Amino acid sequence: MSKRDYYEVLGVEKSATKEEIKKSYRKLARKYHPDVNKEPDAADKFKEVKEAYETLSNDQKRAQYDQFGHAGMNGGQGFGGFGGAQDFGGFGDIFDMFFGGGGRRRDPNAPQQGADLQYTMILDFEEAIFGKETEISIPNDEECATCHGSGAKPGTKPKTCTHCQGSGQLNTEQNTPFGRVVNRRVCHHCNGSGKIIPEKCTTCSGKGTVKKNKKIQINIPAGIDEGQQIRVAGKGEPGKNGGPSGDLYVVIKVRSHEFFTREGDNIFCELPLTFTQAALGDELEVPTVHGKVKLKIPAGTQTGRIFRLKGKGAPNVRGYGHGDQHIKVRVVTPTKLTERQKELLREFNDINGNNKTEEQEDSLFQKFKKAFKGD
Repeated sequence: MSKRDYYEVLGVEKSATKEEIKKSYRKLARKYHPDVNKEPDAADKFKEVKEAYETLSNDQKRAQYDQFGHAGMNGGQGFGGFGGAQDFGGFGDIFDMFFGGGGRRRDPNAPQQGADLQYTMILDFEEAIFGKETEISIPNDEECATCHGSGAKPGTKPKTCTHCQGSGQLNTEQNTPFGRVVNRRVCHHCNGSGKIIPEKCTTCSGKGTVKKNKKIQINIPAGIDEGQQIRVAGKGEPGKNGGPSGDLYVVIKVRSHEFFTREGDNIFCELPLTFTQAALGDELEVPTVHGKVKLKIPAGTQTGRIFRLKGKGAPNVRGYGHGDQHIKVRVVTPTKLTERQKELLREFNDINGNNKTEEQEDSLFQKFKKAFKGD
């Protein structure tokens, strides 16, 4: 099933400001938060809203989404975690945001989404051009097979925290000139979980998860470029209490090429020519990322001239054709000449000089004279 457009999910126009996007997100997040909305699909809708907001509230991600759509977001190397993407979205207690701490208490045993992860993938120049399928291995928390995620020793069960009565929070009341104020803080006895584990699982030490290397297949689309990223849904850290897993973001780095450079979908290179090739013309085989092609060099070609090979650039990552290859000519002046070569060049120079008319020589002399007089 195809994903809905992020702007459609949030109910805003593509020209919407950050404030408009944030306002719409708060409204929808409040509506679909699982602690408020008990409909079966509320958690999925909340995740969809959160995913859209995370992209459109970030200038870089929004620009990438506007350019490449969902294809640009989905799916020697480095790995890291985003962190903070807990409790259905990494935005802290959503009720504290909406109600200033005065709303209903968050259930510590409610489903919580896992953290997003980030992985840096380094590609060769050609790999970025043509794409590839590859497998990566990332360290990931998985449910403990011994305790099945409870954190308790087999045969035992976690108990409700008697200090917070399972709420995960402790309230203290204080009288002030403005009335009675209730301060709420995380229960330090159960660390906000609402449960105490008398006998911890020896495999996971009571965490309920164990760290393992996880292999994931990644499809690198043809035409991807430096700095772009691929989002692999559901391949981040596992959720808690039955919550959804986070996402994996693969950030692309591309190694430089000894001959080619790239700007967008266009590829650039420099072609050295001898003085003879430039003066008399030639037909050469030149390299492209798609293989060698023939290029006709007209007689009298000057240094700096650019030839365009249509369609020989990088494929557009969204499937909109190919860019071009631009070849810039550089005429190489020989530094080591034989006596015979020098003799021929002197002869060429004499012939070239003798071909000038008196009017041409006078004109050239006058220009040279003016240059030194500052006329």
